[in-house]
Amino acid sequence: MEPVFAVLTGIFLAVAVYLLLSKFIIRMLLGVAILGNAVNLLIFTSGRILREVPPVIGAGLDVPAGPTANPLPQALILTAIVISFSFFAFLLVLSWRAYSGLGTDNTDAMRVAEPDDARLPPLGY
Repeated sequence: MEPVFAVLTGIFLAVAVYLLLSKFIIRMLLGVAILGNAVNLLIFTSGRILREVPPVIGAGLDVPAGPTANPLPQALILTAIVISFSFFAFLLVLSWRAYSGLGTDNTDAMRVAEPDDARLPPLGY
């Protein structure tokens, strides 16, 4: 089961990088969301996935400590979900504000703060 999750994590990371390299903000936002899910899946896979043994063992159960799943990555994922959702909400509001102010979601057209090449003085030293 872990090799399947490892391949799925690699696919998620590849799709996220592809979307983050786009010049449209909506695709970048989707890339950030997929990247957060890929990292969560990576942390979850590193915590040993076992169906036979629960991650938390009760006091009356006699189970050896070796084959148990690690509950720490599962707790870290719960925290990471909240952080990635708040980061995504912040980026969504920021991109909406940029779109409403500039009228475009193309990052090449958003270069209003950068000077044009025609207005730059020549580099004659």
